[in-house]
Amino acid sequence: MSQQSALAIFGEVLFDCFPDGERKLGGAPFNVAWHLQAFGDSPVFISRVGDDESGQQIRNAMQNWQLSTEGLQTDNKHPTGEVQVTLQGSEPSYDIRADRAYDFIQTAELPGLRNDAIVYHGSLALRNAVSRDAFEFLTRPKSVSIFMDVNLRSPWWSKEDIYKCLELAKWCKLNQLELNELGFNSADLQQDMTRMQTHFQLEQLIVTRGEEGGIVRCNDGTFYEQKRVAAEQLVDTVGAGDAFSAMYIHGLLAGWPVQKILLNAQQFASKVIGLRGAVSEDPAFYSEFT
Repeated sequence: MSQQSALAIFGEVLFDCFPDGERKLGGAPFNVAWHLQAFGDSPVFISRVGDDESGQQIRNAMQNWQLSTEGLQTDNKHPTGEVQVTLQGSEPSYDIRADRAYDFIQTAELPGLRNDAIVYHGSLALRNAVSRDAFEFLTRPKSVSIFMDVNLRSPWWSKEDIYKCLELAKWCKLNQLELNELGFNSADLQQDMTRMQTHFQLEQLIVTRGEEGGIVRCNDGTFYEQKRVAAEQLVDTVGAGDAFSAMYIHGLLAGWPVQKILLNAQQFASKVIGLRGAVSEDPAFYSEFT
């Protein structure tokens, strides 16, 4: 890893705790970073863990995966992130614990980035002013390109805060329900996407629609659609959106055309829903995509 990274993933890392007692590494930014490392994109993951057993497990897992720990801070006041996952069939709901280490990412401990870096972030990690200040410092250079992954988790978001983030983003990915919750909720999806993209001057607006697949609007007004790719097996949908985002970023870095990015993102998301949790520790899982 060079001192100045070209790809940074900023935000939460935590353990997803399932009803049967199983604990899986998670957090949307962590999942994205994990996948991108498997794809060979060498991201720097910027987060904060507690000075506790869970934090050490995360650090060990990253080292074993050869995912840089340069941006992983340690907090001796706040515990590592944790989410209680409840499943209704295969659909998850989340109880996200407050005041966790990732809420207190310190500006003074941030790694260096190239001025032309791509920075991915979700919305959850900006719920606390400390981490929000760190993110704002990290993305101060106007030449930094921001990929925003909207993750609306009540009660940890407000429309005003999301709008402020969107004004800085180059690319934005969200699902159709989130598009509606942000106020773009007419009966015409393409019209809603056009309104949102032009309002925030996004280069690409990416909307996932579950069974209906994904749709992208580019800033030249062109729409691209990709139907859902059937999954070989369904265990749970935890992390499917993160898998989609990771492959989308990988495609942007590789310079793929939008239609190819969409297809590969759908294929990879469909494979991830065959896992319990969001990531695989088996490199062979990624082989067909690398």
